[in-house]
Amino acid sequence: MSLSNQRLITELQTHGLKVVNPQTTHVNRQGGAGPSDHQAVTIDGMTVMVPVYTQQAHQSPWSVTHDGAGGSHLLRDAIPVRDISFVSQPNFYRLSTADGVPYSHIATLHGADVLATTVLQTCIRYENRRKACQFCAIGQSLAAGKTIARKTPQQLAEVAKAAVELDGVRHMVMTTGTPSGSDRGARVLCESAEAIRAAVDLPLQGQCEPPGDALWFSRMKEAGIDALGMHLEAVTPAVRARIMPGKAAVTVEQYMAAFKDAVRVFGHGQVSTYILAGLGDTREAILSTARELIDIGVYPFVVPFVPIRGTPLEDHAPPAADFMESILQPLGSMLRGGGLRSADIKAGCGRCGACSPLSSYERASA
Repeated sequence: MSLSNQRLITELQTHGLKVVNPQTTHVNRQGGAGPSDHQAVTIDGMTVMVPVYTQQAHQSPWSVTHDGAGGSHLLRDAIPVRDISFVSQPNFYRLSTADGVPYSHIATLHGADVLATTVLQTCIRYENRRKACQFCAIGQSLAAGKTIARKTPQQLAEVAKAAVELDGVRHMVMTTGTPSGSDRGARVLCESAEAIRAAVDLPLQGQCEPPGDALWFSRMKEAGIDALGMHLEAVTPAVRARIMPGKAAVTVEQYMAAFKDAVRVFGHGQVSTYILAGLGDTREAILSTARELIDIGVYPFVVPFVPIRGTPLEDHAPPAADFMESILQPLGSMLRGGGLRSADIKAGCGRCGACSPLSSYERASA
């Protein structure tokens, strides 16, 4: 991918894309654990998740127009830039379980070929406004009746098998709200993974907070989870305490210790963490933390923060494209130097890469 395309995607993911007449048949995300208010678009063969705004007044230079032949054209300040396409809803969305639960309420398509689910759509942090992560909308889709609170292992296995057979899904992400137990969601991920892997050969990433007992890493691996995500979101203690007051009780130091334990089980490059640039961490803080993570063998998946409607941060401005480039360019070189490649991750957000231009910077730095 050329540098100009890197910049284009960076701008789209920070400014957003105005689509005056959105199509209901496109892959989109509304509410949930994220990425929300995004649609999957393909540009020059690369599928990316882009925040889409339907209000004409939204301040973004980027917009889309549709022609009469079914094509879509990307415009900057009303000037055509190139053709793009929107990823269509998958075939498995048309199905329901025997007891009437739509498959799309159990798992959804992310990007072009990734199946994603939030196994527990409830969280001890979200349910307490003094502890809730200010960017999270995990309860929105549940309140809107677009999902169910607890996806059973059998339901997940059924949907995963259908998604592979009908739509060619290549890997799956299982995240979870944090329950009250000390395993912090690892237990339900194990139960889910065992059922899915018994039904279909599909690489899996599990995502949870660091469990209280490091033995859970081995249990998750043995259950069939190939890669693990434990998400810092923010890296500076003061920012973490302000943005995620409950989750900040699990310190960065505790995360680093858990990362080391997890890498010993899952392997170099098979553990990752989400870092949301634009919440208040400086460029230097993000890159310093990324260096420490890379040295451990953890892939730091840095994405631009995009505010979600209905959350306390809905009016928080996304980061500037220049700020993102100032992080992603050196980070790409750091990843190459550390022997970490998104293409080597067996499953999950880092492998998909649709929510950040990072993988293109990683390749360009070679």
